[in-house]
Amino acid sequence: MWQNVRRLLLSVLMLAPTAGCAGPRTTASGDDNGALEPGVHQLRFMHGGRMREARVFVPTAARGSRALPLVLAFHGGGGNANQFATHSGIERVAAREGFIAAHPDGTGRLRLHTFNAAPDCCGPANDQDVDDVGFTLALLDTLQRRIGYDAGRVYATGHSNGAMMSYRLAMEAGQRFAAIAPVAAAQRVHDRAGTRPMPVLHIHSVDDDRALYDGGLGPPFPLTQRRVQHPPVDSVLADWRAVNGCRGDGKVTERRQARAGTRDAGQSAERIEWNDCRSGAPVHHLRMSQVGHAWPGDEGAAAREAL
Repeated sequence: MWQNVRRLLLSVLMLAPTAGCAGPRTTASGDDNGALEPGVHQLRFMHGGRMREARVFVPTAARGSRALPLVLAFHGGGGNANQFATHSGIERVAAREGFIAAHPDGTGRLRLHTFNAAPDCCGPANDQDVDDVGFTLALLDTLQRRIGYDAGRVYATGHSNGAMMSYRLAMEAGQRFAAIAPVAAAQRVHDRAGTRPMPVLHIHSVDDDRALYDGGLGPPFPLTQRRVQHPPVDSVLADWRAVNGCRGDGKVTERRQARAGTRDAGQSAERIEWNDCRSGAPVHHLRMSQVGHAWPGDEGAAAREAL
């Protein structure tokens, strides 16, 4: 039903005002004189005493005269940038629609990486208080020097731990982002007074067995006894409606049901929108069922990304 992520990504790009892939090549971001040509680049630079990395896809549309939008896509816990780029399909959408796609890499061992995205999540990145917000802002600065993206159209999305990272960026660095689209994880707004209004598209399945839709203590992470307390999705949406000044009840604008006999049989989704918001920043929710803890369209995401 949601096999193609094109609708999801274009949805978040439309919330805020306004080629195929070349082979990977490693590019040192310290070479600020080198423009990023169309293709896939592996950027590496030091931040916070650590070597950090990001995979960046530049579409052929970058050869034109207009600055392109930029989408940052954060992998889930236990994943990594190359894995998420391969399985999410974001770069294929970026090639068709003409935006830059950057996949920041978390930290950890054996390419099982996490982001320090919440007070209790996730893994060594959280234990070591890794400055992932600072790393992301440094990446944005580097990309602005290397490709000159449209600074007014920068978006964040991510799966699970990466979704939490999107929320953290919206709360702590909202001035750098036009909108966010977290998938399969939620994070509460604890300090509404310090949070900038932000268009939000939250995507979550009601049967998610890890980032529990109704909130609560999630199951232990594989090979550990560590668990994360998840807030109810409804409370997170209510927080953002308060920040954005949204009034009234949400309106269901679309319903979808997967066809019988297809891979997605039994899945359904509805889109709920709060558009009457004083700030002009709406809150949208794709409430799904029978999708579990997965990036829509990627059957293996839940197994690979368990945080």
